[in-house]
Amino acid sequence: MGDTPELRLYNTLTREKSGFAPIDPDNVRMYVCGPTVYDYAHIGNARPAIVFDVLYRRLRHLYGEAHVKYVRNITDVDDKINARALRDYPDMELNAAIRLVTEKTYDQYQKDVKALGCLAPDVQPRATEHIAKMVEINQMLLDKGNAYIATGAEGREVLFATGSMPDYGQLSKRKLDEQQAGARIAVEGHKKNPGDFVLWKESAGDQPGWHANYRIGGETVSIHGRPGWHIECSAMSAVHLGETFDIHGGGLDLIFPHHENEIAQSRCAYGHDVMANVWMHNGFLQVEGRKMSKSDGNFVTIHELLETEKFGGRTWPGPVLRLAMLMTHYREPIDFSLKRLEEAERLLAKWPEVQVSSIGPHESVVAALADDLNTPLAIQAVHALAQSGDPAYAASAALLGIAPKKVEIAVAIAEGLDAIIQMRLEMLKAKNFAEADRIREDLLAKGIQLKDGKDAATGERVTTWEVKR
Repeated sequence: MGDTPELRLYNTLTREKSGFAPIDPDNVRMYVCGPTVYDYAHIGNARPAIVFDVLYRRLRHLYGEAHVKYVRNITDVDDKINARALRDYPDMELNAAIRLVTEKTYDQYQKDVKALGCLAPDVQPRATEHIAKMVEINQMLLDKGNAYIATGAEGREVLFATGSMPDYGQLSKRKLDEQQAGARIAVEGHKKNPGDFVLWKESAGDQPGWHANYRIGGETVSIHGRPGWHIECSAMSAVHLGETFDIHGGGLDLIFPHHENEIAQSRCAYGHDVMANVWMHNGFLQVEGRKMSKSDGNFVTIHELLETEKFGGRTWPGPVLRLAMLMTHYREPIDFSLKRLEEAERLLAKWPEVQVSSIGPHESVVAALADDLNTPLAIQAVHALAQSGDPAYAASAALLGIAPKKVEIAVAIAEGLDAIIQMRLEMLKAKNFAEADRIREDLLAKGIQLKDGKDAATGERVTTWEVKR
């Protein structure tokens, strides 16, 4: 890697920043908790999408695109989703009904994060496609004595026994006797420990669910039910990244109970000391200095910011929203405000559209991101490059996911551009000026300016191109 600075990341598990060393440099693996596709994603959901997209870009730059695998899950197992699927499509197979219920919000989420400049993860698994793996892990935990079956007010449940794991609570640094229930139900007397959480819960006759057979002491217990929240991510990460992997990310609010319980399930099931080596969490988000809530009227979705005039009486371009997020370090709390958006917009207006270049990102930007994704410092460095006209500006901005639109267009067509220019030169030789002019105008509409001239040595017509400013 030459003089490339070491990538240092803050690890929530150890509470310190240290050099990142992947398990396998040829197969760097990252898992990030994605959205529950019950409703449109709010602006708080945009922060982890943007933060871990920057990390994804940095890892691909460091290890090569072919050697990084990014998995961001889609949670489509949820009691509200299931109930709506049962109500709207009572005669349809459950998975198919859930897919119809969630497809609209899933598609909108993909459009939203794309508009924010986020690359598509390598895999976006759905929870409903991994039910069998969840049941398999639950059985492993039952076999090892880390889980038990008990009957609560809503039926039978497979519960994780937190008391069976001596070092439970390492991520959140909470002692077991201080834990509160991390499941989606209240603490009840059928639990051995108040902190025990649901792995699988029985569905009543009118509730959707899946059939699962669990073996207990030589007997089979059949429970038609649905998974608990935490087991979903343990199953999906294991299928797509393995029993242990490099980085697990998400919002600060997921440290406990979600990530703590993921660790418990995966470590006990597979017998490893860790689930992921590095745990990263982005800070909380407020809107105009207040916690975002529908009751306070400051709840805003990504879609509303991009497409409606709800916030500040206008729509906001995706690059402006992205830059506004990155102006605060990912671990710090952020106040998402009209003032912040206007500041980001003014700054972005000073970043020019530039000629495509093969020059890579500037060392100042690489160094800033290598220091635990210091995006505020990286933005300062990109701004300095933009103002000085440094040829490394375009790739440096792209490393933050903020490449000028016309540059992106030029990059997309550059490989085939030489062939187009040669075809147009042949038309000019044949005096087919109308078709040659049409090609010129089409490229101009795409942001590519053709310039005709003569070769100084041969006198033959030559054509060069540049990005139109």
